[in-house]
Amino acid sequence: MEPKLYVGNLSYDTTEASLRAAFSQAGTVVAVDMIKDRETGSPKGFAFVTMSSQEEAETAIKLLNAKMLDGRELKVNIARPREEMPRRKSFGGRR
Repeated sequence: MEPKLYVGNLSYDTTEASLRAAFSQAGTVVAVDMIKDRETGSPKGFAFVTMSSQEEAETAIKLLNAKMLDGRELKVNIARPREEMPRRKSFGGRR
């Protein structure tokens, strides 16, 4: 399985292309997923970068964690698996 990295503290000016370019210094970038607000489409300030191997992911962490990108100090670490959120109870609207 390809390792996924969490990248936090992103500038709102950071693009997928600039993130891909930065992480490609460490190896092959498989995917870049910039997280955006569902309603507004504006970036939320974090992303997930998938590298092609564990070695490349570790190299990316060493190279880029606490480094500046677009005026912000990046936070880079191994992404944790997504936790299941408890479902909210729905009461079907007003009565």
